[in-house]
Amino acid sequence: MDQSPPLAWRKSVYSTSNDNCVEVAVLPGGGWLLRDSKNPHGPILRMTGREWQAFIGSLKRGELD
Repeated sequence: MDQSPPLAWRKSVYSTSNDNCVEVAVLPGGGWLLRDSKNPHGPILRMTGREWQAFIGSLKRGELD
């Protein structure tokens, strides 16, 4: 039986009122999860710490606009 504590999902502070939101959770053993807040039971992206840093860097540089 899995005794892991529930994940603490956080919504972006940049979320808009028209539901264009993402949520992130930090994994206890390291890494990050990313999901669409409108579909919390849908697909989830899992990233290592290094992948997360690369992803955030790409966002900040506007490479994913």
